[in-house]
Amino acid sequence: MEILTKMKITKNEVINVSKLARLDLSTELIDKFADQVGNILDYVDTLKQVDTTNISPTSHSIFLINAFRDDIQHDHLDRTLALKNAPQEEDGYFVVPKIIN
Repeated sequence: MEILTKMKITKNEVINVSKLARLDLSTELIDKFADQVGNILDYVDTLKQVDTTNISPTSHSIFLINAFRDDIQHDHLDRTLALKNAPQEEDGYFVVPKIIN
């Protein structure tokens, strides 16, 4: 098993990412995030210790089945029946409040 070294992320990398994300970070937050992201990268790096020699590659960790139903054509709902419970209706259409000026 190989010994893992602590990964570091520099303050400049945090600053660069914060600029890309349009975040205005204080010096304290930059230091904090550099440390936290470094810890996260160290934790993820521990996966290198797992023996995967006899494990076949997978795209998902659990068995997935297609949950879609068959596409069956049905008759549409009658317009008068669809508008029956509408709070407001005009010329066979729903009337809704205007939201864009």
